[in-house]
Amino acid sequence: MWAQSAARKTLTRLNEQVGAAGLVAAAAVPGLAAVVDQHSAAVRDILTAGVEQSAAVAGVVLLAGYARGLIDQATEQGQQIAVPVDTKGWARADWLSVRLLAICALARTVDEPGPRADGPDALPPH
Repeated sequence: MWAQSAARKTLTRLNEQVGAAGLVAAAAVPGLAAVVDQHSAAVRDILTAGVEQSAAVAGVVLLAGYARGLIDQATEQGQQIAVPVDTKGWARADWLSVRLLAICALARTVDEPGPRADGPDALPPH
């Protein structure tokens, strides 16, 4: 339970920093929602097919771990994480920002049961 609680805190912080404004922008910027959907599908595939024993781990934990890994890797490489602050910025957002936004979108539905659900915290289906 503590892992899920910590993961939810991580995803809540990420949503505050990226998702809140980014998801509003995705609704307003032509094409951005489609790009976010593509990133979401890629993240789902990575976490369900690319992580050994992923079915035994809550989706919220997988998402938070993946997000943390992306952020840590960018930081280690000296990359500045430049989250856009407005709609114009989101129209030109870099790969990392859009990927983090896709994680925020997935996190909003991670607890919703679906046809592929392996439990209460499974990743949402495609």
